[in-house]
Amino acid sequence: MLRKLFIFIAVLALATMACGFNIDLPERATPGPEVTEEINVDYPDADEVNLKLTFGAGEMKLSPGTSQLVDGAATYNYEKFKPKVKTEGGDVHITLGETNTNLFPTFENLKNTWDFKLGSQPMNLSIESGAYEGIFELGGLSLASLTIKDGAADVELAFSEPNQIEMSVFSYSTGASDVKMEGLANANFNIFDFSAGAGDYTLDFSGNLQRDASIKIESGFSNIIIIIPEGVDAVVTVESGASNISAGSGWSQSGNVYKQKGEGPTLTFIVEMGAGNLTLIQ
Repeated sequence: MLRKLFIFIAVLALATMACGFNIDLPERATPGPEVTEEINVDYPDADEVNLKLTFGAGEMKLSPGTSQLVDGAATYNYEKFKPKVKTEGGDVHITLGETNTNLFPTFENLKNTWDFKLGSQPMNLSIESGAYEGIFELGGLSLASLTIKDGAADVELAFSEPNQIEMSVFSYSTGASDVKMEGLANANFNIFDFSAGAGDYTLDFSGNLQRDASIKIESGFSNIIIIIPEGVDAVVTVESGASNISAGSGWSQSGNVYKQKGEGPTLTFIVEMGAGNLTLIQ
């Protein structure tokens, strides 16, 4: 009886408190006319160039092929998606326009697309986004570092040609996503740090491996496929809770360490998985 009385009093108190609050319902976005705006950014006069792209939901395409830092277009049908360009010294930031925390967009009716070509002079590239589709061809660029942070994303990333300079760190952090990366040996990185939530991830290390490289992979419940071409020296140490591990015939196993014998530089992996499936193939 006392327990029932306590629950009744607690519910009554919460109801009384709720009467004192005004709840603002989210603003609903209304699509307008479709606008295509050219985005042209020259290289800043600086010793080091840092390009940051901050994107929300929609579709982003990146590829090489301009003498400028950025040359392309943004297409949108909602005024608050109008991109802004800010340059301060060697830092160039292209960001989505005004955002509203009370905005409740109807993504099936809204359009937001960035289609940019990037220049080949050395730069540090950073990409931050939410739930979006990304198609990135980064081969032939000169990336000193690459940082990608996104939410629930569907991304295809490729280095079809070698990165023209040594990349110190390639860092990719994502949520529940579907990510496919090809030609990762062409990225020419020293360190590759990949962290992800639940999702499907394919990491293809084909290409021209020019140096020893360290790769750390952290994930929750996910399916991860690691492709390492035959003849590439690789060591994969798996630190996992309850994962299913499948390795092809070219791999030897000793405890939680898998090795593929090869010549030339070595790829050294540390894989930490909460659960899921890990597949090593050639």
